[in-house]
Amino acid sequence: MNHKINRNRNTNYRTIRDNFFYSLFVFCTMIGVIGLAILLIDVFLDGYSWVNLDFLTNYASRFPGQSGILAPLMGTLWVVGLTAIMVIPVGLGTAIYLEEFAADNIFNRLLNLNISNLAGVPSVIYGLLGLAIFVQLMLDGQRAIIAGSLTMTLLVLPIVIIASQEAIRAVPSGYRDAAFAMGATRWQVVKTVVIPQAMPSVMSGIILALSRAVGESAPILVISALIFLTYIPTSPLDRFTVLPLQIFSWASQPQHEFRSIASAGIIVLLIVLLSMNSIAIYIRSKTQSRSEQ
Repeated sequence: MNHKINRNRNTNYRTIRDNFFYSLFVFCTMIGVIGLAILLIDVFLDGYSWVNLDFLTNYASRFPGQSGILAPLMGTLWVVGLTAIMVIPVGLGTAIYLEEFAADNIFNRLLNLNISNLAGVPSVIYGLLGLAIFVQLMLDGQRAIIAGSLTMTLLVLPIVIIASQEAIRAVPSGYRDAAFAMGATRWQVVKTVVIPQAMPSVMSGIILALSRAVGESAPILVISALIFLTYIPTSPLDRFTVLPLQIFSWASQPQHEFRSIASAGIIVLLIVLLSMNSIAIYIRSKTQSRSEQ
C-alpha cells in the first residue's frame, strides 16, 4: 500500500515538473516571438508607405522625399554575390579536407580549434584586418567592392566550415563502407556519397552565413567609409555602400521623415534576406530529394 502511494506521489511530481518546464519553455519562446512581431509591425507601419518604385530607383538625398535606396541595394547585392562565390567553394573544400582526408594529428586538431575560435571574433576586427590587408596592402588604398567581399568572406568562412563539417559527420559511416566495398576510391566516395547526403545541411549553414553577411555593418563601415553614394557600382573595383550603413545614416538624422525612410530600408533589407533564404531553401530541398532517391 505504501509502495503504491509513493509511486503515485512520484508520478504526480514528475507530471507537475514536466508541465512547469514545458510552460517555462513556451513562455521563453513567446517572449522572443512577440518581441520580434512587435518590432516587425512597428517597422512595417512606419515604412511601408515609403516603399515604392521611386524609393527603389532613386539615390540617397538630403531631402526625405527624394531619397532612394538604389546605390546601397546594388552594393549589397554585389558584396553578397561575390562573398558567396568565394566562401562556398573554400568553406566546403576545407570541411571536406578536414573530415575526409586530413590525418588526425596535432596540426589538424589545432587547425580545427582555430576555426572554431575565429567564429567568435567580433566583426569589427575583421573590418580592421580587411582595411590593413585588402585595402591598404593589396588595393593600394582603394576602398573597392572586392575588399568588402574578401572581408565578409573571412567573417563568414568559419561558419560555413563548421556547418559543413557537422553535415559531413552526420552522414552514416555505413554509406562510406558500402561504397568502399564496391571498389570506389576515397574521392569517388566523397563526390558521389558524402557530398550529396550532406548538401541539405551544408545549405543551411550557407544560408546562416550569407544572412549574417547581409546584415553586417561594422566591417563594411571600416572598409567602405561611404554612406552617401549617387551611382551604381558596375565592377568589383568600384566604391560602394550597403543597406545597413544607409539605414544607420537615415536613422541618425534628426528629421522624423528620415526615420520612416530607415524603416522602409529595413523592409527592403528583409525582402532581400528572405529572397536569398527562399532560393537557398529551394536548392536545399532539391538536393535533399535527390539524395533520398
